[in-house]
Amino acid sequence: MKNVKLYDTTLRDGSQAEGISYSVRDKVRIAEELDRTGIHFVEGGWPGSNPKDREFFSKISSSRLKNSKIAAFSMTRRPKTSAADDPSLKALLKSGAQVITIVGKSWDFHVTEVLKTALEENLLMIKETIDFLTKKGFCVFYDAEHFFDAYRVNKAYALKTLLAAQSGGAKAICLCDTNGGSLTSQIYSITSEIKSMFANTDIELGIHCHNDAGLAIANSLAAVEAGASIVQGTINGYGERCGNADLIPIIANLKTKLKAECVSDANLKQLTHLSHFVSEISNMRVRSEQPFVGDSAFAHKGGMHINAIMKNPLTYEHVDPLLVGNRRRILVSELGGKTGILLRAKELSCDLSKEDPQTKKILELVQSLEHKGFQFEAAEASFQILLRRALKKHRKFFELEGFKVVIEKRSKNKITSEAVIKLKVKGVKEHTAAEGDGPVNALDNALRKALKDFYPTLARMHLSDFKVRVLDEKAGTAAKVRVLIQSQDEKDLWNTIGVHENIIEASWQALVDSVEYKLLKDTKQ
Repeated sequence: MKNVKLYDTTLRDGSQAEGISYSVRDKVRIAEELDRTGIHFVEGGWPGSNPKDREFFSKISSSRLKNSKIAAFSMTRRPKTSAADDPSLKALLKSGAQVITIVGKSWDFHVTEVLKTALEENLLMIKETIDFLTKKGFCVFYDAEHFFDAYRVNKAYALKTLLAAQSGGAKAICLCDTNGGSLTSQIYSITSEIKSMFANTDIELGIHCHNDAGLAIANSLAAVEAGASIVQGTINGYGERCGNADLIPIIANLKTKLKAECVSDANLKQLTHLSHFVSEISNMRVRSEQPFVGDSAFAHKGGMHINAIMKNPLTYEHVDPLLVGNRRRILVSELGGKTGILLRAKELSCDLSKEDPQTKKILELVQSLEHKGFQFEAAEASFQILLRRALKKHRKFFELEGFKVVIEKRSKNKITSEAVIKLKVKGVKEHTAAEGDGPVNALDNALRKALKDFYPTLARMHLSDFKVRVLDEKAGTAAKVRVLIQSQDEKDLWNTIGVHENIIEASWQALVDSVEYKLLKDTKQ
C-alpha cells in the first residue's frame, strides 16, 4: 500500500466542538504531541479570524518540531476584492506557516445563497487566491468544501472549481464531505473518478469527512482505497455537530489493515497515549468504548471469551492491543468464573489455581458483592484492591478514625459543604477540614489535605467523572446507590466503586479506593 499523509485539524475543527476551548498554551502542547507522534501536517487555526490563533502561530515558531509542518487556514478572497487587498490573506503572509490551506465553495448553491456572488466570480476567487499565495512561496492545499454534495447536484460546476484550484497552483486538493451525510459507496465512487481526472498530474488528493451520518472513519478509509493520499481529521473525532473523522482509529486501520505507511511502528504505539493526552487537555471524558485506544477496546467479560483468550488472543481480538499502546483487560464479574480471578491473581504475582480453595472463596466474594450491587467490570481498580485484601497483600496507606460532612444553606441561596476528617497516617494523627462544591468534593478535599504531606504525588491526581445510580427504585429514598468514580493522573485513568444506602458512604468507599490505587500504583514505579 502507498504512503498516506496525516493532516490534523484538532486545533481548528476540534476547537469548534461543543464544550472545548483551547488556550494558546493548550494548542502549543497538542501541536508538540502531534509532532512527537509523527503527524505530517498540523493545522494551527485561522490567523485572520482571531488574536488567539495569531498568537499560536507566533508561539509555535519557537518549538523545535521534528515531524510536523504547521498549516494555516483561511478562505478564498472576498468577492470583488483583490487577493492582495484581502485582510485574511494578508494575515496568512505573517503567520510563518509552512503550508496554507484555502477553503473554497464547490457547490453552486453555496455560491449563490451564501457568498451571494456569480459562479464565474467564485472560480476566479479560488484561482486568484491560490495563485497569489503560491507566488509568495507558499505550499497551498485547497479544501473543496461540500464537494460530494456539490458533485451529486452539479457535477460540471464542482469539477470546474477543482480545475480552478489546479490552475492557481494548488499542491493538493482535499475533497470535503462537509455536511457529513455521504455514504461510503458514494465517497469511494466519486473519489475514484477525481483520482482518474488528476492521474497524470502532480496534485495529491485528500479527504476531509464529518461524522453526521456516523461514517466519517469508514468514508476516510474508503477514499484512501480509492486513491486519496492525504487524510484530514481530528484526535478523538472532536469537531462541530457530530464531530470530524477520528484520526486515532483511522491511523490504526491504515497501519494494521491497509498496511499503509503513515506513522512508524513506534509512533503507532503512542496512539493510546495521544488520545488520552488530547482528551485531558480538551477537558473531555475519555471514551472507554473508543476503538483501539479505549479502556474497553480489549476488555473481556464472558467466561467463554476469557477462556478462549487465554488459549489464543486472536480468538476475540482483531489486533494485538500492544500495537496501539493499549492493553488487554480481563473483567471480573459473576459471568467470568474462576478464569478471571486466576488471571488477575497472576497479574499480582500470586500463584492460584482453579483447585485452590482461595480461588473459590474470592469468586464467591465477588458474586456476593455483585449481588449487593457492586459491579467490578466497571471498577477495575476497586477489584484489584479487593483481591489484594483477600490475598493478604494489601498495604494500608492510612486509617480512618471518622469523618463528618455538613451541608449549609447560607444567604442568597448559597449552599456550602464542609467535611471534617480524622485519620491516622504512618502513626501520625491528622484532623483536617475543607469546603467543596458538594459533599463529595468537600470530602475529597479534606482527604487530600490530610494526606498531602505524606503522599505528595496525590497532587497530580484528580477526579474526572462521578456517577450515581439508584439500584432499587422501588425502595425510594431508602434505596441502595452505586457510586462510580473515574480518576486520572498524567499517565493513567482508573475506576472505583462504592455501594451503600447512604450516598456519602458509597462515595467514600469509591474515593478511598481511588486514592489507595493511585498510591499503590506510585509505589510500583
